[in-house]
Amino acid sequence: METEIELKLFVSPEFSSHLLRKISESKILQQSSRMLGNVYFDTPEQILRQHDIGLRIRRYDDVYVQTLKTAGRVVAGLHQRPEYNAETNSTVPDLTLHPVDAWPESVDVADIQQQLQPLFSTDFERQQWLVAMPDGSQIELAFDQGHVSANGQTTPICEVELELISGQTDVLFILARELCTEGGMRLGNLSKAARGYRLAAGYEGDDVKALTFVNVEPEDSVETVFVNTLEHALGHWHYHEQIFAECHDLAALSELKNALSLIRQAFVVFGGVIPRRASALIRQELQWLEGELQWLNEASKIVAIQAEKGSLLKKLNARKPLLQQLDARFEALPTASDMLQLLQSARYCGLLLDLSRWILSRGWQPFLDDKMRNKLADNIKPFSDSALSRSWEELQDVFPSSRELNRIDYFDQQPRLLRNLMSGMCFAELYDEGKRSYFRMPWQDLLQGIEDLHQLDVVRSLVALQDDEEDQAQIEKWLSRKEESLIHAMDQTRQMGVELTPYWP
Repeated sequence: METEIELKLFVSPEFSSHLLRKISESKILQQSSRMLGNVYFDTPEQILRQHDIGLRIRRYDDVYVQTLKTAGRVVAGLHQRPEYNAETNSTVPDLTLHPVDAWPESVDVADIQQQLQPLFSTDFERQQWLVAMPDGSQIELAFDQGHVSANGQTTPICEVELELISGQTDVLFILARELCTEGGMRLGNLSKAARGYRLAAGYEGDDVKALTFVNVEPEDSVETVFVNTLEHALGHWHYHEQIFAECHDLAALSELKNALSLIRQAFVVFGGVIPRRASALIRQELQWLEGELQWLNEASKIVAIQAEKGSLLKKLNARKPLLQQLDARFEALPTASDMLQLLQSARYCGLLLDLSRWILSRGWQPFLDDKMRNKLADNIKPFSDSALSRSWEELQDVFPSSRELNRIDYFDQQPRLLRNLMSGMCFAELYDEGKRSYFRMPWQDLLQGIEDLHQLDVVRSLVALQDDEEDQAQIEKWLSRKEESLIHAMDQTRQMGVELTPYWP
């Protein structure tokens, strides 16, 4: 059994010329080019897929190799999976070629053997180089071009794989960083097998998902939860990046931005034990990316106003010109093409590579003293209680029940409210679900109220563009009524929130 450790990078066919230039600057120990044909197998109920197991027979020259890949881990393009290879002389799988302990205990291998059938195939040309890195490590670099086929349908393959042959995982990121200097690359979290399964299932696109709570166990250390938070957010980020790349769904891009916010907040929450200088460069790049995505705030508000053919504006005489003006504003925002260019840019790819490398190599460790190491090794619960208490004190301070707040006040405190809700996501699973949900609900409602106020502000910015003064007066009156009603409801929600008993000790 081997553990395959590799980075997958999606590229365009034009990337080959840049790749060859970069390879010419490297020390090459071996190189080859061959056509590879692969057939993947599973049962009709896809039992192997359910256990995150892949089974294929690969053909090259006159050699057949049967490969079993079991459940592994993917962090921003870095795939780590146990792999079992066995030469065979048949195109029909023989599961006895792999050791018994390769299979999960719950799997009936003999039963699966009887049900196996071909599910999809991948056929591609692989150009391959064995690269010697300056520290003596060796990386197998493969450039694959071809297609996945299933049920008469095909989808293209055009990717670079960097597989660690010897040395530390770190060198994969070093080489990938060198390759991405001119852009045109995107970290890939979908293997060829994953794309084959999707094609075989008639895949029409993944669903956009809301950011969920971080998986935390009561016995976890502070450092474990910090790492889990970053990996959780990074997984959410990468999942929605893929959706946007395929479907150009604005909601997917917004979820990517939410993941980015969780990562930035994790640096704040754990800032007392992770020195700021350890993450300075990464935080700087995260701030840059957040700035590049800032336009999504306006886009989401315009989309919300336009929903159901602009039903929000139905009582306004100027509804039609308002919707036209909103269309014009939306058209002036960055396009899907602009965003795809960003996702394939050298700076964006470099950020993801650096962040993944920092997480996997525990890049904060060299900056720690013994006191910090001890704090990171402590149990998460006391740390969580303290962090949530500080967050709660901050909310009580900026949303006091005795103070009247106008829309500008609410706007000013929106980032702080969002950060506090994000902090709770890091530790939520440690506490009673019912008490936690009851406590968070009014604050989530308040955040939605602020978003609704922002929608009204978008309309307010269009008032002066209306030619008819009566239309302007009608819109102003409508805005005033809407705002008054909304702030009244938000004030009641705020009063309810500050009077709640926290769900932590």
